[in-house]
Amino acid sequence: MTLYTNMPLELVMEGIHNEVEKVQEVWANGVKMQVMPVAPGMGKIVRLIECGLDDYLNPNLMPGTIVHYH
Repeated sequence: MTLYTNMPLELVMEGIHNEVEKVQEVWANGVKMQVMPVAPGMGKIVRLIECGLDDYLNPNLMPGTIVHYH
């Protein structure tokens, strides 16, 4: 892969070796999603995995929203 940029290489590669935060796949509100746990039974939505097309327009399912799951 070739990357053409005027940014210094240190800025482009910054954080490449950082560990990725752990996410879980859960069902909440009838939608399968990836969440980043913030407390037991609560998580911040990272992305939707299995859902209807209308669910992408639901503001309650936006990435960054806190959801409760079991």
